[in-house]
Amino acid sequence: MSKPDDPKTAQRGANLRTALILFSIAAVFFGGIIASQSTRGSAVGIGVLGFAIIGFLLVTVGRKLHRGAGKQ
Repeated sequence: MSKPDDPKTAQRGANLRTALILFSIAAVFFGGIIASQSTRGSAVGIGVLGFAIIGFLLVTVGRKLHRGAGKQ
């Protein structure tokens, strides 16, 4: 059994988080493209992609702020 503070366990967790983030970005982008094609309007696709970019930036900044607050 590995300890919770094992470097391999921490690296595996970081890799899984990165994979989940990349998968969710790809899923949202493909969802925006599919929604744009099904509604025959480019505004829907641009709106979904813009929302996704802003959302992911907010999540990233929020995680960085949350980690920084815990170290003080």
